[in-house]
Amino acid sequence: MLRDRRLLILLLVILSNLIGFGIIIPFLPLYATRLGASPWQVGWLFASYSIAQMVAAPFLGELSDRYGRRPILMASLWTTTLSFVILALADRLWMLFAARIIDGLGGANIPTVRAYIGDVTEPQDRARAYGLLGASFGVALVLGPALSGLLAHWGPAVPAWGAAVLSGVALGATWLWLPETVHRASARTAYTWADFRQVLRQPVVGYLLITDFLYWNASTAYQTTFPLFGQARFHLNVSQVGYLFALIGALGILMQLYLVGPIVRRIGERAALTYGFVLMGLGLVGIGFTHRLGSFVAWIFPTALGASLGLPSLIALISQAGTSENQGRIQGVASSLESLARIAGPVWGNGLFQWVGPGAPYVSAGLLMLATGAWAGYGLAVRLGGAGRRVVRPAGE
Repeated sequence: MLRDRRLLILLLVILSNLIGFGIIIPFLPLYATRLGASPWQVGWLFASYSIAQMVAAPFLGELSDRYGRRPILMASLWTTTLSFVILALADRLWMLFAARIIDGLGGANIPTVRAYIGDVTEPQDRARAYGLLGASFGVALVLGPALSGLLAHWGPAVPAWGAAVLSGVALGATWLWLPETVHRASARTAYTWADFRQVLRQPVVGYLLITDFLYWNASTAYQTTFPLFGQARFHLNVSQVGYLFALIGALGILMQLYLVGPIVRRIGERAALTYGFVLMGLGLVGIGFTHRLGSFVAWIFPTALGASLGLPSLIALISQAGTSENQGRIQGVASSLESLARIAGPVWGNGLFQWVGPGAPYVSAGLLMLATGAWAGYGLAVRLGGAGRRVVRPAGE
């Protein structure tokens, strides 16, 4: 499949751009506080990116169907590069917000990327190609934070310059080597309220999508407070936070490779979802109460294992719960709900950090995951009855 030069170039372009995004995650909260941002304002910094991304995605998808994938990808990469340059030059808080909004407008290119993959692959190869796209996210969440930690040794703004260079490289590679395609897939992402109602009213699918929304709420609440938590509790700097983020990403990949598959094959996705989210919740509550760095690192392991076990199982259950005809609508609604969660999670997580204390986002996110795991496990058991350990398609579909 990767013999197709277009797909290989696309994946390398996206990987370099995602690494740039990974550089920003451990760097942005501490950089913002240097410019006078409160934790709650840091939450809105992350939320502003997601708001801009959610607004821009339908327009970029439609424009790429009309004018081509290549020009839209180049435009989005250009805005992302510009946003990182503004971030590196920022000496006022409003400049950080401008940079994040511009980055969000350019970062809404994933539907276009998925459509490009659909254009250049045969139907039987697309699942694997989308899997490689997902794997690039995992790799970027290891390399990006590690690079952020390394670059921070040379100055507080250097990670942003590093992200700008990587995005510029991605832009140059797209301009030089990525050709336009013959459109065989659509990048449409706009869904109506009727679509939401139709999907969420399906007993199993609706339950799973609400579970997905709750997961991303909790996940973004603790991820976006992680640098501030590390600094407040353990006096960690950007470099140390970046290395810890890289460790978490590496743990997730190793667990996916060696633990998750055998566990899911043994107990099934439904049980893996429940146990994974409960384990993640316990880990987050433990992190929230710890005041020792060694204990903090130890609690990361069950948190990472729980997330690695629960989220892939949830994704698999969502894909199994619908028919091939309505899977696109289900995935679109899921993506929209995840975007909403990425707006809400950072705001309430960082708000709790500011008004209650550093451990509050972790304890509250952990309790939410414990409740979500138990709720999902019970609800799926009731809705599926004796259908077995795995989701089966509804009769007649």
